[in-house]
Amino acid sequence: MGLEWQGNVAELPELRGKVRVFPQRADAGRVLGGMLASLRGTPSIVLAIPAGGVPVGAALAQELELPFDLAVVSKITLPWNTEAGYGAVAFDGLVLLNRPLLAQLPLGEEEVAEGIAATRHKVERRLADLRGDRPFPDLSDRTAILVDDGLASGFTMQAAVQAVRQAGASRVLVAAPTGHDHAVQSLSELVDELYCANIRFGSRFAVADAYEHWYDVPDAELKAILREKGGHHTNS
Repeated sequence: MGLEWQGNVAELPELRGKVRVFPQRADAGRVLGGMLASLRGTPSIVLAIPAGGVPVGAALAQELELPFDLAVVSKITLPWNTEAGYGAVAFDGLVLLNRPLLAQLPLGEEEVAEGIAATRHKVERRLADLRGDRPFPDLSDRTAILVDDGLASGFTMQAAVQAVRQAGASRVLVAAPTGHDHAVQSLSELVDELYCANIRFGSRFAVADAYEHWYDVPDAELKAILREKGGHHTNS
């Protein structure tokens, strides 16, 4: 498979617009590993967004022989639709709101504040559950590779990018198996490089459509992956 670059975006043109291109997330991570092969053994770190990004990121990190860790970010969901969101909260407390979308929603300031508080609590709980007291890795003078299992709106990833930049990463890359063209293009303006194997278009986009076997990744699987990575999930 040959990379094709458009500006700072790399894709696999043979996968463009297709569905069911990956058996499951780990396979997608290995495909990304081929796309980012030039980073093998460099002073880079793979940071996966739980939950779906973790199996992808773990496989990518293994392919590239890079350290692996988490970037816990959660979208602020709509009270009437937990699949859709109007913002995101990152591991460092950063809050990013989709102001144009909020202006169109029947949500008052108090409801938005409650949504932010609930999401902040969720992020803190997940950090405690998955990281414990392990400190966040030192990103200074390092390339951070942020990974998720797909980019629908890309808004959650935007929050992750900002948080990782604030944590001192010298370069920020995004790697995702699949993504909507609009999300890919908007994110590309915020990062040094963006790798997306399967770019798709149109009014309807679901990350799940890129996979033959799709499921919500349970916390037990996340913890098993983190245990397996063992010494690879620190900054040492």
